[in-house]
Amino acid sequence: MTAESAPDPSVTADDTARPARKVTRTQWAAITAVVLALVFAGTAAVASAGRDGDSAAPRTPATGSADAGFARDMAVHHQQAVEMSFIVRDSTDDEEVRRLAYDIANTQANQRGMLLGWLDMWGLPKVESGREPMAWMSMDKAMDHGDGGMDMGAMDHGASGHQARDGSLMPGMATKTELDRLREARGKAAEILYLQLMTDHHEGGVAMAQGCVQLCAPGTEKDLAEGMVAAQQSEMKLMADLLAARGAKPRTGG
Repeated sequence: MTAESAPDPSVTADDTARPARKVTRTQWAAITAVVLALVFAGTAAVASAGRDGDSAAPRTPATGSADAGFARDMAVHHQQAVEMSFIVRDSTDDEEVRRLAYDIANTQANQRGMLLGWLDMWGLPKVESGREPMAWMSMDKAMDHGDGGMDMGAMDHGASGHQARDGSLMPGMATKTELDRLREARGKAAEILYLQLMTDHHEGGVAMAQGCVQLCAPGTEKDLAEGMVAAQQSEMKLMADLLAARGAKPRTGG
């Protein structure tokens, strides 16, 4: 046996016999979210330090601030959108709906990673006991805007117009019963239910993001919230078209 053909002593029989490990799409989404969270956390720190001039440390939001509340609540809200999108991708062969679901899953998983990354950077808990979801949207600070910029309808809808039930913690979130129906549905029925549930979900998400636009401190998180509003409103229009093509429409009062 020549030197070129000699086996590598560091490779064992188990190594050669073991099949290559596949990375699932859920793992890829999680990996991407972590990477983007680190990138955006660093960007936010640099940007904040630049705004503070000679300040030695970036501004850190208080745990009860709108900034922290939005990050916590939107991370939870996004997680359900990711879950619903993966469910429908396995329930239909329709390429339009599967493409939309893939885009929503990846976008919201990445944004969720950013939000959780900011909480880590700020040294704040990801879950705050004793505080109701979206309580930050009814803060007295909202009343300080004298330019009429605050959407009080969205505030009422988000802070006090929703009763948590059956796993639906915030406006737009599907209940456990609805998620079970989505898991059981197939084909066109799954497509319609997903589009209806996701339209409701986006409506709640847009109201929450608009709250952050009004209440969060200027910076990367507020910019992200503005982008969420524009993107999710655009997706709602697309979902209305997809529903109409299937002889259905968004739910009323969902």
